[in-house]
Order: sequence, then C-alpha cells, then structure tokens
Amino acid sequence: MNDEQPIMGEAVGNALSQDFSAITLLRFAFPTIAMMVFSGLYTIVDTIFVSRFVNTNALSAINIVCPIINITVGLATMLATGGSAIVARKMGSGNEKEAKENFTLIVYAGIVTGLLISLIGLLFLEPIIRGLGASDLLFPYCRDYITILLIFAPANVMQCLYVNLFVTAGKPGLGLWLSVSAGLTNIILDYVFIVLMQMGISGAAIATSIGYMIPTIAGTYFFAKSKDSLSFVRPKFDIKVIGESCFNGASEMVGQFSTAITTFLFNITMMKLLGENGVAAVTIIIYSQFLLTTMYIGFSMGVAPVISYNYGSNNHTRLKRIFRICMGFILICSVLVFTVSMLGGPYISHIFAGQETNVYEITRYGFSIFSFSFLFCGFNIFASAMFTALSNGKISAIISFLRTFGFITAGLLILPVFLDITGIWLAVPLAELLTLFISMALILRYRKRYLYL
Repeated sequence: MNDEQPIMGEAVGNALSQDFSAITLLRFAFPTIAMMVFSGLYTIVDTIFVSRFVNTNALSAINIVCPIINITVGLATMLATGGSAIVARKMGSGNEKEAKENFTLIVYAGIVTGLLISLIGLLFLEPIIRGLGASDLLFPYCRDYITILLIFAPANVMQCLYVNLFVTAGKPGLGLWLSVSAGLTNIILDYVFIVLMQMGISGAAIATSIGYMIPTIAGTYFFAKSKDSLSFVRPKFDIKVIGESCFNGASEMVGQFSTAITTFLFNITMMKLLGENGVAAVTIIIYSQFLLTTMYIGFSMGVAPVISYNYGSNNHTRLKRIFRICMGFILICSVLVFTVSMLGGPYISHIFAGQETNVYEITRYGFSIFSFSFLFCGFNIFASAMFTALSNGKISAIISFLRTFGFITAGLLILPVFLDITGIWLAVPLAELLTLFISMALILRYRKRYLYL
C-alpha cells in the first residue's frame, strides 16, 4: 500500500488527515502558536500593571503563590494533552463514537479536578501561603490574589482543556480567537480595576478570572452544539481512559509541578540573598521566559494532534515528513528567540522597573545569563510533546522532569554556593543543555519503534 493514499479508517475531510507540507503544517499550527504567544503577552501585561501601578512587592507576591497556579494548570494540561492524544488516535483509526465518549469523560474529569482544587486551596489557604515562603510584608498581597484565583480554579482548568481540544477537533482558529478575546478582556479590566478603580492586586486577580470564563463558556457552548467530529455525548465511565490520559499527559503535569517546586526554590533562594527585590527580579524573568517560550509550546501543541493522528493511522511517510519540518522550525526559532532575549533583556527589565532601581539591575544581569537557555529549550519542549502525542507518557515525563526539575533543582542547590547570584541564573541554561543531550539520545533510540526517522 502506498502510504500517501488514504489509510483504512481515516476520516475523509478531517483536518488532521491532510497531506501536510511545511507551509500547510505551519498554517495549521499557526492559530495555536498565536494563541500561546498572545496568552504570554497578556500574562506579562498583567504583571506589568501590578509592578507599575501597585508595587514590586505585589509583583513578588504573585510569584510566591505561582506554584498553586502551576499545579492547577499542570493537572488541567495533563488531562488535556494526554486525553487529546487518545481522542486523536481513535479519530485516526475511524472510531468516532468512542472518541466522542472519551472526550466527554475527560471534560467531566476536568470539572471535578477544578472543584477539588478550589475546595482544598480555600480550606488550607493560610498554611499554604506561609509554606510557600511569604514574608509578613508579602502575605496580604498573596492572600488577596490567590483567594480569587482559587474560586475560579474550575474555569482555569476548563479553559486549559478546551484550548487543547479545539486543536484536536480541527478548530485551532476558534481557540485562537477565544484566547485573544480573553486576553484583551483581561488587559482592559486590568486598567479598569487596577488603574481607575485602585483595586490593587485583587483587581488583577478578578481581571484574570473573568478572562478564564470566556473560553470556558464559549467552549462549552461550542461542543454542546457541535455536529462535527467532536461533541458532547453521554459518556461511558472508563477508568482506563482517565488513567491513560493522566499517564500520557504526565510529562506536562510533571513539567508544571516541577516548575512549581523550582519557582519555590528560586523564591526562597532569592529571598535569602537579595530579599523582596530578588524575588521581584526572578518574577520578571520567569514571566518573560513564559512569553519567550510560547512559540515552542504553541507549535508543539499545534502539531501534536497531527502526529497522533498519523501514528494512529500508521502513515509513516507523513510522520517522517512532519518530524523533519518540526525540527527545522524549532532550530530557526531557537536562534531567533535567543537573539531577542539577549538583545532585549535590558528593555524588558525597564518595562517592569525603573533603571534607577535595584530590581532593574538584578533583572538586567539575570537576562545576560538566562538567555542561553532559549538555544536549547525548544528542542526539549518539542521532544516531550512528541512522545506524548505518540502515547509514550513515560519518555515524555522523563524529558519534562529533567528540564523542569531534576537538573534545575540540582543547579539551584549547588551553583549558588560557589557562584552566588550568577549560579541562580546559570541553573536553567545548564539544565536545558543537559536535557538536550538526553532528548536527542531518546529520539534516536525510539526511531525504529515509531518510524519518524
């Protein structure tokens, strides 16, 4: 059989079944890339409003409670990416009915997850904030901010789910426009609540939460009314589907959980060495890192269902072509993002803090070292996403664990002892470089099993 002919079970007309070239693959992934870039932009605008119109202590507080947000997003993304791989694979094999049942079950699991996060977080709010290292100065800011976000945790989980599942449904453009709408709403409300109404950090949290609601409400309506390949149906409770979704998406969950722990380590180390100013500086760089890696993340999310679909339909010729295109795209982006970070670091620092401040000087110096991580992280992000798409959650989790926790934690515990502040900024670039070697070795090791090379 010629692999370029329709494979038995392929859904004719499904957006995932087309014979992608470099241009058409990038066009397909573009809405997800744009969605992630815009998400990064409005997230960083959120912190700029807090830094400039509240104070840098409020900015530090956001990073203190950031691990709670990481855990919420991690659990949601685990269900979304792991479940998306299952649904896309079953769509690729022609099992549309079961794909819809699994899709609905995954959404229900997301709702329960969000409610549990809200309940547990609100019940144990004060010990959680204290445990994350909040000083007496930062505690009121932390409490006011995270209380509101915990109330809206189910909406945060649902919008994460829908962003991924729109791509699987072949509607990445819808996810883009909803994310743009949510982001613009957030930015406008930041100005209204923080600048005009002087609501402080609580205003930032309310604006963010209302932004969560837009894709949540619109996504629920879309899938309830959809007549296309994915829509809500009466689900069959299947613990194996939930378990496989969690296992397949474990790397994304591990990545966010690891980020939560490393953010905590960054915060307590900076608090010890430089106090609240150091925490503010690391907050600026962490949020800037999220913005600068959104192109890698968005591209990997955008092409993952395509990889899953062609793996499910055994179309190895297309799979090899897609892999080559992806590696070329990541290489070009790595050089571009590194250049932007290295040259633009001082300007980004100045957006958050005046040039006369200690926060600016700490951040500017941090960018000069931290920027090297962008040369390596794109390959690691894509490798992890690819193995998730191939339903190999174990390998995906290993890559994610090493780059977001294992090597960074070791670096943060060892390097500052010898290099002081420089060691803190060097921890992430070194972790990404070491992970890159392992990612390349794993890609070569599994090439015969999945036939992407």
